[in-house]
Amino acid sequence: MGGHHHGHAHHHDHGHHGKNTNQKVLFLAFLLITGFMIVEFIGGILSNSLALLSDAGHMLSDSASLFLSVLAMWLASKPATATKTYGYKRTEILAALLNGITLAVISIYIFIEAYRRFFTPEPIASGSMLTIAVIGLAVNIIAAWMLMRGGDTSDNLNVRSAFLHVIGDMLGSVGAIIAAVLIWQFGWTIADPIASVVVAVLVILSAWRVIRDSVNVLMEGVPAGIDIDEVREAVLAIDGVTAIHDLHVWTVTSGFPSLSCHLVIRNMEQSGEVLRKANHLFKEQFHIAHTTIQIEDPDMCQEGDMCDEEEHRH
Repeated sequence: MGGHHHGHAHHHDHGHHGKNTNQKVLFLAFLLITGFMIVEFIGGILSNSLALLSDAGHMLSDSASLFLSVLAMWLASKPATATKTYGYKRTEILAALLNGITLAVISIYIFIEAYRRFFTPEPIASGSMLTIAVIGLAVNIIAAWMLMRGGDTSDNLNVRSAFLHVIGDMLGSVGAIIAAVLIWQFGWTIADPIASVVVAVLVILSAWRVIRDSVNVLMEGVPAGIDIDEVREAVLAIDGVTAIHDLHVWTVTSGFPSLSCHLVIRNMEQSGEVLRKANHLFKEQFHIAHTTIQIEDPDMCQEGDMCDEEEHRH
């Protein structure tokens, strides 16, 4: 005898407006960053600055990540089908993973090129480098402001990864400005590969975070911020619940946590009440609106030998 509850419809409607805003903001940031990335790439070649080229490389990955994010959000909004019952929501996570891998590859290239330049310094047009780096900083500040103001940087993995990229770019532009000033004033051409290595380190750090978070979602890992033991304790504290087993918490896509579990209760006549309390608990305390709960009586549990001893607390 099972009691099932689905709070999915409410959750999906709730996130709809946010998705549209996120999509619009990401698209605007994409146009802004792509336009400047082209300018910076040409400027990097003309001034022979690795710091500018590495920043342009970072901006290329930004631009690609923003494009992937917009595309993924569009795919994620497509309805579920008979074979894809969650729709295409995971596309967003796949885009974030691909984006993280791209970042890692670009940073490795920058490390190799910087290593070469440490031993064979090349002349650099510091004036052009400085001008472009200053414009780059301004563009990144505008893009970061747009993402912070209009996007969901805390819950949406794609908006957050785009925001992290832009922050990394901003620091990259600062590095390029410092290097350009040092070359212009003191002729320290070594400042260029040093600045590019700093950018590459920032790039690889943001790549690692994005890869780690997206792999956790794809591996059906427990979402960050949710403690499974805390969930178990809270459910066992509900009046009438004697045990909980097969408890799973995972994320379908950014901002869409899901939970399923089996609850063993003392009295089957209380099943409706227990179900209501459990769903209220998941939603209010753990912010999980999409749940599937099966209610079982103690006899079922003993017959099937399904209950994990450790999860039997009463």
